[in-house]
Amino acid sequence: MLEMFVFDMAGTVVDENNVVYKTLHRAVAEAGHEVSWETVLLLGAGKEKLQALQAILEGRASDQTAIRRIFERFQILLKAAYADLEVRPQPGSEAIFEWLRNKGIRVVLNTGYNRMTAEGLLEKLGWETGRDIDLLVTADQVTAARPAPDMITHAMAHFGVTDPARVAKIGDSIIDIEEGRNAGCGLVLGITTGAHTRAQLSSAQPDGILDHLDEIRAQVEAL
Repeated sequence: MLEMFVFDMAGTVVDENNVVYKTLHRAVAEAGHEVSWETVLLLGAGKEKLQALQAILEGRASDQTAIRRIFERFQILLKAAYADLEVRPQPGSEAIFEWLRNKGIRVVLNTGYNRMTAEGLLEKLGWETGRDIDLLVTADQVTAARPAPDMITHAMAHFGVTDPARVAKIGDSIIDIEEGRNAGCGLVLGITTGAHTRAQLSSAQPDGILDHLDEIRAQVEAL
């Protein structure tokens, strides 16, 4: 039986129109680097955002000081972009949260965003910890970001969950699946609503790939 279900945020349960990756793309372009949109998604999706930028610019910019400047510019651009951003729940997200919590399965959100950005998203959505979800864990709360399992193990420790086989993880990027595998989760799922395609998700060998969050019900009931 599952005790906890860990959801990635953007692209998985939150529809924010890829604003973070669009802003990363803009910051990289402003710095004079020609990188395709597909490359930004492939290399950056799901990662802590400085880590994402380093991955995108690997082989293009080795100067960490220059990369840090681009990251600082990205943060300024993102703050402006978020000011008027319309954020929506991904279809079915609130219903699946309620269904899981009614079954006694804790709902955890984790993200490559920092705490301030993630809490801003929750505020725009009107989601509250303790009412809609049980916990939010962000990349800046742990020592190592994805694909390390630290955010999942942090959530497990918070709730006293000792067996990772009783934890499920879902996300829209390869690195989400790698994170779930590295944590030893009993169920690791990809979903096609965000950054990576079904073929890209398949390369990470998840237990299943969903097209809609409502499909989680069948996955849980099959355990």
